[in-house]
Amino acid sequence: MAEIVPLAPAIDVARPATQTSPIVVASPHAGSEYPADLVEASALSRNALRRSEDCYVDELFAAAPDLGAPMIRAIFPRAYLDLNREPYELDPAMFADALPDFVNTTSPRVAAGLGTIARIVGNQKEIYARKLMWSEAERRIDHIYKPYHQALQQLVQETCDLFGYCVLLDCHSMPSAGLPPSELTSGSGIDVVLGDRNGLSCASYVTEESERVFGALGYSVVRNNPYAGGFTTQNYGDPKNGVHALQIELNRALYVDETSLRRRPAFGRLKADLRQFLQELSAYAISARRELMYQRLSAE
Repeated sequence: MAEIVPLAPAIDVARPATQTSPIVVASPHAGSEYPADLVEASALSRNALRRSEDCYVDELFAAAPDLGAPMIRAIFPRAYLDLNREPYELDPAMFADALPDFVNTTSPRVAAGLGTIARIVGNQKEIYARKLMWSEAERRIDHIYKPYHQALQQLVQETCDLFGYCVLLDCHSMPSAGLPPSELTSGSGIDVVLGDRNGLSCASYVTEESERVFGALGYSVVRNNPYAGGFTTQNYGDPKNGVHALQIELNRALYVDETSLRRRPAFGRLKADLRQFLQELSAYAISARRELMYQRLSAE
């Protein structure tokens, strides 16, 4: 086995000098630092492992702190540990030793090979050339997963303390293959999928405004199909208590060559459009404060 080096820092939190926006931006899948123990244990090349990355999504949303919104991003890749899962969704067939009883081994994500430690990358290739040990999974969870979610929870709580509510944007990218054609853009698929768990994780006002802004910028948008939201939207989204979690999926073909992973010329335009999106959504969220903040019960 390759030498296991310290994992810190596992995350990066970029805070504005002064937080003036109720938005928190999260990028859990754009990490691109591949640890030696993953490379040694994998049957795949680094380029093949990158098929699971939400390539450059953290760069695309990097304007957030300049606009008064904190941003958290993963340093390590999704192929090493998936932060948009429960902490212990693991496939026992991937391990040489027994897993603790508290591990969720039967979730649909585990069955699909996409648990907290994934079995496959985006092109269905098996990641590992050997069995893992439980201690390896525990180490990744303790040193990456837990710090990420502790920091994200802190950002959400600080934002709620400042504004009385928080709009959490969980930012991702999606492969263009399999997306339905769009009537808005000739010959291309859907550009953006907004996931609010069919209205459960986010007030409809936020989703509707997000759809309006993206549409005005020329992007084709659908809601909740095929991506309605993952662990982050489910775990953090609590509209009645003022936390509105919205998942944003960007079509990778908009900005990257999906084979070479090189940035397309349109990368700069999308980055600028996302800056405008964040500006407009932030302004809207501030204006809609009464609708978005914690709804105190009359009996309290």
